[in-house]
Amino acid sequence: MFFVSVLRNALCILVPLSLLSSSYLYLYPVFHLCAFPAPEDTSNSAFLNTLRQHTLSSHNASKIAPFRLLALGDPQLEGESSIPDAEAATFPNFSKFWQDALLLNGTKHNPLQRLRHSLHDLIDFYLDDIPKALEVYRKRLDHVGNDYYLGHIYRTLHWWTDPSHVTVLGDLVGSQWIDDDEFEHRGWRYWNRVFRGGIKVSEEIASQPVEDFQDTRILGDDAPAWKKRIINVAGNHDIGYAGDISPERMARFTRVFGKANYELRFQLPINSTHTANHSQGLDEGSAEREEKTIPELRIVILNDMNLDTPAGSIEVQDETYHFLNEIITTSHEVTRPAHFTLVLTHIPMYKDAGICVDGPFFDFFDGDFSNGVKEQNHLSADASKGFLEGIYGMSGNEWVPGHGFGRNGVVLNGHDHEGCDVYHYINQSAPPERYWQAARYADAEAAGYEDEAGVIGLREITVRSMMGDFGGNAGLLSLWFDEEDWDWKFEFANCKLGTQHIWWVVHILDLITLGVGIAYAGFLFVPKVLPSSGKRKTAYPEGQRESRFAGSGKEKSAEEKE
Repeated sequence: MFFVSVLRNALCILVPLSLLSSSYLYLYPVFHLCAFPAPEDTSNSAFLNTLRQHTLSSHNASKIAPFRLLALGDPQLEGESSIPDAEAATFPNFSKFWQDALLLNGTKHNPLQRLRHSLHDLIDFYLDDIPKALEVYRKRLDHVGNDYYLGHIYRTLHWWTDPSHVTVLGDLVGSQWIDDDEFEHRGWRYWNRVFRGGIKVSEEIASQPVEDFQDTRILGDDAPAWKKRIINVAGNHDIGYAGDISPERMARFTRVFGKANYELRFQLPINSTHTANHSQGLDEGSAEREEKTIPELRIVILNDMNLDTPAGSIEVQDETYHFLNEIITTSHEVTRPAHFTLVLTHIPMYKDAGICVDGPFFDFFDGDFSNGVKEQNHLSADASKGFLEGIYGMSGNEWVPGHGFGRNGVVLNGHDHEGCDVYHYINQSAPPERYWQAARYADAEAAGYEDEAGVIGLREITVRSMMGDFGGNAGLLSLWFDEEDWDWKFEFANCKLGTQHIWWVVHILDLITLGVGIAYAGFLFVPKVLPSSGKRKTAYPEGQRESRFAGSGKEKSAEEKE
């Protein structure tokens, strides 16, 4: 049959395409050579070691960083409030048609008026309700697809890269202005579609900074649970900017996603925390030993949405200021070795225009919310300075403790959907009016700022958004301890899936292939199991059938003779 031949030829094209596209989608980290950076190793070696973990080949466990953070930025789940004319899905003009036709609303119309109103309602139903309803259902389908697209990024990378911890750097939902029911619904989608299997960090674990901190954990203990926990950071679309943050918005964020301000501390077990004292003056073979400081990692989850003023809620801002002050006052001395501070927050620090895609921008409410901050791209220069000099203890003055070098660490944030990698630095040898500057990290590294005498600096990584319009990105931060230098080191890599259209096209292609395959199988095998449907034959007695054919032969012979 011609139709069967068409289906067979279509399958010859569709099956290979479907297999190739599905292989890319579900193994895209392999195609992009994605892997957590390895201690003192190249990116290719790190990928090969990750590949060995998923095959029968033995991998090198010493080349796997003990702290591997899967960092995701700005998923921004949209919902019903983002759909214009969502009520069109209920076909309001069709309901109005029945009211006008049957006078259900009590209005008195003569037959002509009733006909005119009814026809008008029907026209609105066909030309207004139906097109708008189709757009509403298309948008709802798009939301479902977007949820699974984002979830695909999380689950695929979680399986392939094997992170020890996961964080989402703010803007978990798409708007702070939605009502509580819509917020709860988006929260349900967040935990049941996008991050299915993940759990929030409980209040018992989310510790507050105190002088005698007792909640320090061993890095690597309870590893399966930490792989499931999602460290959620509060963003402007979750709780608002400083001007529109309210206690109610903070309360619902905490209930659904966890606390906005807390810290985590981990200590790293080392095979030997005692090494020979190499200080000069000791005789060879001396039994004197030096106990080295236990390596410690401090993770600060900070709501920096209301660090700048004015704020609409002084109460919520005071809570943030109090937390930040406690973080500063309970920090170890800046001279303590083997200590690393990782800050997870949302709004990036101040930098001049042109360094990143987003330049400095501030806007304020006019008369509302105590004229508070309405929108901002960066923290203010003063807030950024306090950030660097307070949390990290850095200074342009070399006569302060630690000579101004401060604490080792890195800052991860979101907000700028395009992403950015920046080095903030201050030059102690500059004139008295020293100030903080910023440069792209690649430029700073090429110029040797990190090794330049008198230059103090810190790296800030803004993770590019995981939204489809920005390519479905994820950050891979590796942190390990160098026993020779007795200090922490880190590296960062980005892994990109591609736009959301890839997810849609692959699954639509798979469905088409499946449908064509089912149709082909039906046309091929169904006739074999059904009774024969050929022409019906008339049954004759054997003798009668033979005589009929014999007679025909005789008649033909007589005609031939004539």
